[in-house]
Amino acid sequence: MYKKRSKHEEKLLAGAITLLSVATLAACSNSSQGADLITMKGDVITEHQFYEEVKNNSTAQQILLNMTIQKVFEKQYGSEVSDKEVDEAVAEEQKKYGDSYQIVLSRAGMTAESRKAQIRTSKLVEYAVKKAAEAELTDENYKKAYDEYTPEVTAQIIKLDSEDKAKEVLAKAKESGADFAQLAKDNSTDEKTKANGGEITFDSASTELPDVVKKAAFALDVNGISDVITAPGTQAYSNSFYIVKLTKKTEKSSNWEDYKEKLKTVILTQKQNDATFVQGVISKELKAANIKVKDPAFQSIFTQYIQSDTTSETTTTSSATETTTTASETTTTSSN
Repeated sequence: MYKKRSKHEEKLLAGAITLLSVATLAACSNSSQGADLITMKGDVITEHQFYEEVKNNSTAQQILLNMTIQKVFEKQYGSEVSDKEVDEAVAEEQKKYGDSYQIVLSRAGMTAESRKAQIRTSKLVEYAVKKAAEAELTDENYKKAYDEYTPEVTAQIIKLDSEDKAKEVLAKAKESGADFAQLAKDNSTDEKTKANGGEITFDSASTELPDVVKKAAFALDVNGISDVITAPGTQAYSNSFYIVKLTKKTEKSSNWEDYKEKLKTVILTQKQNDATFVQGVISKELKAANIKVKDPAFQSIFTQYIQSDTTSETTTTSSATETTTTASETTTTSSN
């Protein structure tokens, strides 16, 4: 029976097929037509003919960019990413998929080794971005992060999958003498907090709760109860609904240095998640490597963010957002 591929598997499959095409065709520039790929009565399809068709495909162009990034970052940062680190990321991904891991790779047109190579490239880019982000740890950025930071609060939350159910529970929570903790135990779908009466401690940098929920909690007075909060899901029609009761607030210190380690994490995370910042890091490395595009068909993928000095030969850059997605997707996939 045919089984529909997941979005991630489709991306892997497209990338793997085109990567194979680009790799196979790389040698064809050494001769006018290259080897025959297909023979038939009265005609042939050569490597060169196939290359001319494939090279204008956007996926092929993206794969070539990714291959370039892999080589540049391996040379520059290869010693900074250990085999152990890569093996651990592979193991995490294998754990996620369990017995179906090899099937997932096979359906995506990949082998364990090619997937491992992708994960390594991801780690190399992540390391370079982190090093660049550390240079952004200035007093100015610390103070900016401090202004936007809200220190820890403690709250009780009730998470529900139905808005109607959430409204029903909210009405009960606002009744005189209501036991919010018991309502959380009886109704919440948040497995991490429900057994403890929905209790959770977080600050503005925490990632356990959606931003909209945190913002609503910060606006409450102690013992205040929110209205139903709608938190958009990652997929259509997958909203979650929260009710929050604030139980404790922390006074914010007037000295930003009291939060220096926390603010450091905030700054680094923001930079690492900033597609424009990541683009700049990749662009800088590719330019330093003096990359030159020899086939005009591939110039646009390398120059859409940094213009070349000449129209015939390009010293380059990166297709940042799409590239970093490809590079980081290996770790993101295994953690989701």
